[in-house]
Amino acid sequence: MDPDEKIQAHLVSVWREPKKFFSIGGKEGMLVLTDKHLMFIHKTEAKIKWWQAITQRQVVNFIKSKNTMIIHDGYNEKNLIEDLENEKNIEISFDDITSINHEEKPWGSVLLLEYHKNGKEEKFQYSIAQDWVKYPAKEPTKYMKVDWAPFVQYIKDRQKFVE
Repeated sequence: MDPDEKIQAHLVSVWREPKKFFSIGGKEGMLVLTDKHLMFIHKTEAKIKWWQAITQRQVVNFIKSKNTMIIHDGYNEKNLIEDLENEKNIEISFDDITSINHEEKPWGSVLLLEYHKNGKEEKFQYSIAQDWVKYPAKEPTKYMKVDWAPFVQYIKDRQKFVE
């Protein structure tokens, strides 16, 4: 992340699933969009009470408006830089993204992402969870219907090449 980058969108309670043959399971995290990068933050230094309050506020926000270009208070560029120090968190340059689209499913809205990172082609599906089951493993039970179009367009408008 460059020192002059600013957060453009910040989504919490995001469920990421690999789109590979025989892949199972997913991860919960935050999806952060800056001027030049897309980040998936799986390990954060954010406090649990902040996380709980923000996830509830985000659900209410999405009920009012489906727009994914939102920013939450209490998490800024300084927090993001700190979280990016953890190698488990992923930072993707817009030009490493080979395909980005969105789909509406009967159960919720999905962001489909393909990118090259460290010589590997990666494919993931992202969705925003509303409710969770915590046992035996944490998994979403209900997803949100959101509008991924402005999020996708923001990235496509800033890529140096066009698919």
